[in-house]
Amino acid sequence: MAAQSSEQLVKKRCVPCEGGVEKLDQEAARAQLEELSGWELLQNPDRIKKTWTVRNFMAGMNFFNSVAELAETEGHHPDLHLVGYRNLSIEIWTHAIQGLSENDFILAAKIDNLPVELKA
Repeated sequence: MAAQSSEQLVKKRCVPCEGGVEKLDQEAARAQLEELSGWELLQNPDRIKKTWTVRNFMAGMNFFNSVAELAETEGHHPDLHLVGYRNLSIEIWTHAIQGLSENDFILAAKIDNLPVELKA
């Protein structure tokens, strides 16, 4: 997969994956991450992660509700973490292949377009 801009990714939809799809290698994942803001690559299993510090607890819950609606629409579900009432993180990977696919970057780009009330 050639690296795509965030604008290109948000125009796509996640494709159902039940396995049989090649996971992206580290080089392809790193190249794609350069097109997204604030996401980092984790390993074992390969996944991407982003963190936010939001204004307050309800700002975090509102953001997570928006992410949940998006995830349902896309049929691709991230792990959502809330710690210390306003420290959020999201981890995304394609569970069926235990690694990264194009779907993960599509979802990340779309999450980046959701409104979030950050700590001032």
